Amino acid sequence: MPAVPNAHALGLLILTVVALYLFSKDRYRLEVTSLGILALLTAAFSVFPFPGIEPDTLFFGFGHEALIAVCALMVVGQGLVVTGALEPVGRVLARIWSRAPYLSFLLTLVVGGVLSAFVNNTPIVVLLLPILISVCLRAEQSATKILMPMGFATLVGGMATTIGTSTNLLVVSVARDMGIARFGMFDFALPAAIAAGVAIIYLWLIAPRLLPDRPLQLLNASPRLFDALITIDESSNANGRTVAESRELAGDGLSIVRIRRGDSLLYAGQQEVLRPGDRLRVRDTTENLTEYTQALGGRLDTIPIDPDDRDSTQTLAEVAVVHGSVLDRTNLKGARFLTQYGLQVVALHREGKDIWTPYEEIGDVILAQGDVMLVQGARAQIRRLKQNADFLVLDASRELPRTAKAPLALMILVSVVALAATDVMPIAVSATLGALIMLITRCLGLGAAIRAISPSVFFIVAASLALGSALVDTGATAYITDIFLFVTSGWEPIYILSALMLVLAVLTNVVSNNAAAVIGTPIAIGIANSLALPPEPFILAVLFGANMSYATPMAYKTNLLVMSAGQYRFSEFVKVGTPLTVLMWVTLTIVLSMIYFE
Repeated sequence: MPAVPNAHALGLLILTVVALYLFSKDRYRLEVTSLGILALLTAAFSVFPFPGIEPDTLFFGFGHEALIAVCALMVVGQGLVVTGALEPVGRVLARIWSRAPYLSFLLTLVVGGVLSAFVNNTPIVVLLLPILISVCLRAEQSATKILMPMGFATLVGGMATTIGTSTNLLVVSVARDMGIARFGMFDFALPAAIAAGVAIIYLWLIAPRLLPDRPLQLLNASPRLFDALITIDESSNANGRTVAESRELAGDGLSIVRIRRGDSLLYAGQQEVLRPGDRLRVRDTTENLTEYTQALGGRLDTIPIDPDDRDSTQTLAEVAVVHGSVLDRTNLKGARFLTQYGLQVVALHREGKDIWTPYEEIGDVILAQGDVMLVQGARAQIRRLKQNADFLVLDASRELPRTAKAPLALMILVSVVALAATDVMPIAVSATLGALIMLITRCLGLGAAIRAISPSVFFIVAASLALGSALVDTGATAYITDIFLFVTSGWEPIYILSALMLVLAVLTNVVSNNAAAVIGTPIAIGIANSLALPPEPFILAVLFGANMSYATPMAYKTNLLVMSAGQYRFSEFVKVGTPLTVLMWVTLTIVLSMIYFE
């Protein structure tokens, strides 16, 4: 059994467990948790010094080339979205679907995977979701059978290059910091492509059979449960009636969570009499919310506005918040949503969560990627919203922007990739140069570029790099390596590699994949050194394992978007994603063994 580590290493291991636990909890914002871990880490080494570690050097992650490359690539990818550079791809796919849907589904999976090897997969998913929903409705097919496979295909494709995901960049950069030769952009494309081919066959032929034939109820008939407030006034049918009588009036399905009366919150007891000014907190589908409001003679609450500004010819639409949106990590009031877009938000949906606290107004709720808003406004305003890259209107259509700068944005991306692939300059340099040119040429504005950089990714990368460095310097990773080798003692190297990949695959579905990658890479190198074997296959085991974010909807941000658009349940991600994880794990184990151990 390995010897007990020193006090600093033991403390760091405890902090790592705490960090991974906090990263797995959605109620704690990743950026706040990451900054807290970093602050605690640096403070601990200030109070309890360790030879060779200066507390202020642990902030190196904020200037690390991996973080710079990740942020710059996010900006470049957002430039493609804003200019509509990907619009021709969507138009061609939509045209082909009308002729050969079955083969077009395969082509969509392949195109999504290939594009995701070079561009963040979020804009790819946002591009394809409405196209697939639309063609399925026209062909009278079930969209639920293809949306999840499409989302997984983009995750699979992201493993093929060093820039495919932020996880890839982190693994490659951490390995280089530890003295391993830099991986070229396409150095692991072969095993990734083989595994992706197997995965796409599964996603094409098998995954749809595991998913329900559930018709999507769009256009005011969604089964998504929205939180809303119905206001009762003097003329309301419910005025003066008890809760029980109001429920009978609206239908027994009406569920009143609570009553807000002035500054007080009341329990919705059956005999409570409703008064003018009462605001009923309800949770139900779009269709039912509309019916309840009409039956009670109330109104769906909105951001307070001038009554004269209301449009009498209004409609409802469901709108998802996507990466880079002006609403990501902010609220409706702060983003001036009503002023900017002429639409009122009447209800909110967040999968598996009570989206706002009892005393909050709807305009004060902090929104995040994957949240769905029920908006009310003129049809013309909703059509204009479809052309905005910040949102995804869930009504089976999308009018992507296509500007004159689209070819320029595409050329910038190609140049970024080419310069890095030919070793003319590191990816951090070429991506930063590409982001600068995007701004100079006005392919996107400064505000859009800033919003494109995910705060959660930014801070978790910086914190993970610091934590990983401290684990290495204190000997904590050496201790974990010794335990891993003790448990796998007597195993063949390929089985040790396979076990490492499986551990990372499980970890990445419950905690941040970036954190798992940064912590796992030094361990992989330590295992290889102890076995006197080349470190490359073990590093790739970490890289591939940390990318297998298939089994849970919260494992990756695009899973949440797909979940909202396809109205999937958590269990359906487990049902389809778990076999995919096992398939990728087995395939990559075999491929890596053939490449490195034969």
